Amino acid sequence: MSESFTIAQLAEEFGITHRAVRFYEQEGLLAPARRGNRRVYTAGDRVRLKLILRGRRLGFSVAEIKEILSLYESDGGEGAQLRHLVGKIRERRAILRQQRADIDAILDELDRLEGACTDRLLDAAD
Repeated sequence: MSESFTIAQLAEEFGITHRAVRFYEQEGLLAPARRGNRRVYTAGDRVRLKLILRGRRLGFSVAEIKEILSLYESDGGEGAQLRHLVGKIRERRAILRQQRADIDAILDELDRLEGACTDRLLDAAD
């Protein structure tokens, strides 16, 4: 018999809530077997959840993760799958770099504003 997991075991292992696991199921990213009212997750479901959580950590949306995972289930060939994934990674990297540039610009503006306010406070104290 293959290894199986309960929702509680997966939630504990990955440090997420039962609700999060059910959310990914509701979104069609996981499809556990059922034994009565209980969900039974396979080793494959566990790996899939690990990939889902990695995708979320990298900033991919649920829809993007679903798209990426569906490529691995299709017969399109590994090359097509890898090219698609590389494209998604490049898109995400570009977004993050733009966000970093935006944050740097905001931090610079805050530094200038704080400096101007501090100068005015010092002038007012004299």
